[in-house]
Amino acid sequence: MSTQSETATATESLPGSWQAGVLGGVVGAAAMGALILAMNPPTLAVAIPSLYALAPPANPAAGLVVHLSHGAVLGVAFAGGAGALALDSPGRLVAAGVGWGVVTWAVLAAVLMPVWLGAVGSPASPPFPNFAPPSLLWHVVYGAVLGGVYAAARDRL
Repeated sequence: MSTQSETATATESLPGSWQAGVLGGVVGAAAMGALILAMNPPTLAVAIPSLYALAPPANPAAGLVVHLSHGAVLGVAFAGGAGALALDSPGRLVAAGVGWGVVTWAVLAAVLMPVWLGAVGSPASPPFPNFAPPSLLWHVVYGAVLGGVYAAARDRL
């Protein structure tokens, strides 16, 4: 005689689609990276890789890898926030993405990045705080693309 027992395990998932957040974050960071390269290449070639001692000398490939990685991580954070707020329409997700872009600009680019680059002795260290309008534009584009891609992909991934 054999006995069989079954154990039920509860799984809890976070709201939002982290996979769509990664995809949206990478695509948004790529769009932002293209703007940076067009408007101020040293930002991508020196400042961003300097955060991790990957420059100088100028290293745009390392800067792009770092930037896309940051975009992916911030995309996952966006997905969690969008899920927690139960944002469901594409318009609201794009608007939330734009807001997220402004937040990342104000906190990460304008405040944290100058401090970090100064701490590591980067030659690309901007003034503190660094509320540069071009950087705001770049981050708004990142957020808009992130929100749009997230809206399109969240139910497909």
